[in-house]
Amino acid sequence: MALFDQLAERYDSWFEGAGKAIFGLEVQAIRKLTVDLPRPWFEIGVGSGRFAEALGIPWGIDPSKKLGDMARDRGIKVIEGKGEALPLPDNLLGSVFLFVTLCFVDDPDKVIAEVARVLKDGGFLVVGIVPAEFPWGRYYQELGRKKHPFYSHARFIDCRNVISLLKKHGFHVENKLSTLFSPPGKELSPEVLSGYQPDAGLVALSTQFVKK
Repeated sequence: MALFDQLAERYDSWFEGAGKAIFGLEVQAIRKLTVDLPRPWFEIGVGSGRFAEALGIPWGIDPSKKLGDMARDRGIKVIEGKGEALPLPDNLLGSVFLFVTLCFVDDPDKVIAEVARVLKDGGFLVVGIVPAEFPWGRYYQELGRKKHPFYSHARFIDCRNVISLLKKHGFHVENKLSTLFSPPGKELSPEVLSGYQPDAGLVALSTQFVKK
């Protein structure tokens, strides 16, 4: 996480520069999945607070102090810590959000187990992923191989493996949306489509937790 502290300004500026249109489509897709979700809401990997601010998520957690400070400046309450060890009691939350975060955590399985612990029975987890098997995922992986400062630390996961991981911990997929269908470097298509669509740059999943 020292990297994200060192490059916090570069990370955050992406949302206003090269990533502005991408971020807008991602928010549009995820917002469709947040209607009537139970509260309280909490984001893991809240970063500089861009998604939390746009979607009305009041608090979250991130290991980067500098990104957390940026999120606080946007009105988000931030805990400094990691998703693998949430400093929260059991059965506290109504909904948890993970936006392009699983590819950066040390242990995705442990993060999902922690989400299951802190969610109430019947609570929701909304996950946004860049599928490893589709053009955007392959593009970011290639940037990682070329030592991109952020993507060289990412481990992208294909959508089916993410769904299998969620099911392992008691999550049932209720809804799927896909967006970012234009290849990297091309003008973005504004579509947000239902389901798990081939070639999507972002797949957003709404999943409900049922305790065993």
